[in-house]
Amino acid sequence: MLLLLCCTGGTAAFFLTGLGGDDSEKADSLAGLGCGPIRPVEVTGKLPRFPEYGDAQIRNAAIIIKVGQDMGVPSRGWVIALATAMQESGLRNLANRGVPASLALQHEGVGADHDSLGLFQQRPGWGTVSERLNPAYTARKFYEKLVKVGSWQRRPLTVVAQRVQISAYPDAYAKHEELASRIVDALSGGASRTVEINGKALCDAAEGGEIAASGWTAPIPGGVGSGFRTASRPRHNGVDIGAAKGTEIRAAAAGRVLVSTCDPDYRGRQDCNVDGFPGKKGCGWFVDLLHAGGYITRYCHMVVRPSVDVGQTVAAGEVIGKVGSSGNSSGPHLHFEVHLRNDRNPSGAVNPVPFMRQRGAPLRTAE
Repeated sequence: MLLLLCCTGGTAAFFLTGLGGDDSEKADSLAGLGCGPIRPVEVTGKLPRFPEYGDAQIRNAAIIIKVGQDMGVPSRGWVIALATAMQESGLRNLANRGVPASLALQHEGVGADHDSLGLFQQRPGWGTVSERLNPAYTARKFYEKLVKVGSWQRRPLTVVAQRVQISAYPDAYAKHEELASRIVDALSGGASRTVEINGKALCDAAEGGEIAASGWTAPIPGGVGSGFRTASRPRHNGVDIGAAKGTEIRAAAAGRVLVSTCDPDYRGRQDCNVDGFPGKKGCGWFVDLLHAGGYITRYCHMVVRPSVDVGQTVAAGEVIGKVGSSGNSSGPHLHFEVHLRNDRNPSGAVNPVPFMRQRGAPLRTAE
């Protein structure tokens, strides 16, 4: 097999913030979890533990997921619903100070948002006080509105949740997406790694624009040729995926464009509109995207100027450019990187192969 060459050492490195992140996040946070067959969620008995939440809160999460299962909502909807409730109530069944004493035992705390009640902090138009303090009822009402949002499985979680909730802080939902995916996996057998294709939930199959319930997809179909930081290439901070010139490159998850440019050569010339060669500097035409959770993905060696601009918000699976061979490259391929903690430096890079596999969007390897 030809080992495709690329080098991103010449790409300007700096620290960026935005969309939120967690320094404790680990690339292997989902390691060891199986995927399928997806099991029905149990809301009684012993449930998995999460340091972020108590038992009552995880039981509420189980109710939200079970309602989605019973309604036949695809598992991407469970992740969105869970992340929304995490933001709105911290997974607690919140009442307000005006709740009658006869309903006092139905709630787990008092919120501060006027007449909003329950896990999703729904207002009177969503139902009676008693109904809005019923976790199963509120979850059902959320899903009923969710499935009416156009293209909801492809759109950013924040956009979909906002269309349902009409929140004053719509961007706040994004920071819960990663943990919501982990909870869905733990309670249902890896459901966040599935993707809906022709009405069936398939595990580890998100590519070609199909989006896993985790919100991720493989940037291109194709096999990994040159791996992450191998013995022969210890500074190779990503993987090379072979593909024909002109193959469409898709955003691996919803996010915001941080960089969309031509990486200049050693002489400062921006000559990315011609094929590069081994030993030439950098990425050629490339894009960096910032995703919820503080993740950054990088896409190098595009054939022409990327189709997205700095500051633009892109959906998961949206085409951002085309495969080429600009920069340090011996032939058409995509050099793909994943970074943690909003850090574009090499110190922030992790191996994309296990990272993407854990999110149901595996990169093909010879393994």
